[in-house]
This record gives sequence, structure tokens and C-alpha cells, in this order.
Amino acid sequence: MPVSVPVMREEIDVTTRVVDTGRGVRVTRNVTEQPAEIHEQLWHEELDVQRVAVDRVVAEAPPSRYEGDVLVVPVLEEILVIEKRYRIKEELRITRVRKQQEYRETVPLRVEDVQVETFDDTRPDGVPPRNQAT
Repeated sequence: MPVSVPVMREEIDVTTRVVDTGRGVRVTRNVTEQPAEIHEQLWHEELDVQRVAVDRVVAEAPPSRYEGDVLVVPVLEEILVIEKRYRIKEELRITRVRKQQEYRETVPLRVEDVQVETFDDTRPDGVPPRNQAT
């Protein structure tokens, strides 16, 4: 007589699902200002204008000219004679003067400090609070 031997077979079905563990990250940012001193040399220029009386008659209007670092600008005036002539009434002597001054100022500079802290909102029994989906 034939003998029947039952054979068993196990099977596994593996799936995944999203579970809210209640864990999160909290980021805190603090901004502070620290004073920083500025110390720079600044340049600025001034013009020194001198009026020099000349009172000289010329045949034609002379152009402006440089005498070293000085710009000489003739100031003209017409005078009535039998013929028209130019007389230099005065000259403007313009010298560029470069001066240095010290500049100091304290300005605020911002510094950010960031703390990152993890936390777990689950209850001690491992179940998330009711307002969170599982």
C-alpha cells in the first residue's frame, strides 16, 4: 500500500508602509550683533582760488594754462578804444590741495548661531499622539 507524506511549504509576503515615528528636528537660530571698528585713511581735495590783479592789455584772449600744478584762468574785460583790445583784468590761480583725514566708525556686524536639536513626540508606549497620522 502506498504511503502519503504530507509536504508543507511556507511563503512570505513582504510589504512596506510609512509610519510616523514622531521624531523631528528643531532648528533654533540666534542673531547677535558685534561691534567692528573701521579705521581707514580717506582722501579729499579742496581748491584754493587766489585772485591776482594783472591789468594788462593784450591783442587776443589768451587760453587757460598750467604753471606747475596751478591752473591759471585769465578773466577778460573788453575796453572801448579806437580798436578793440583785450586786457587781462585778473587771473584765477587754482591749486588742487590733497588732504588726508582719519575716519573711524563702529558698525554692527551680525553673527548667526544655529542649534539643531532632535526630539521624539511619541508616547512612552511607542504610540504617536492622536493628531498625527500613522
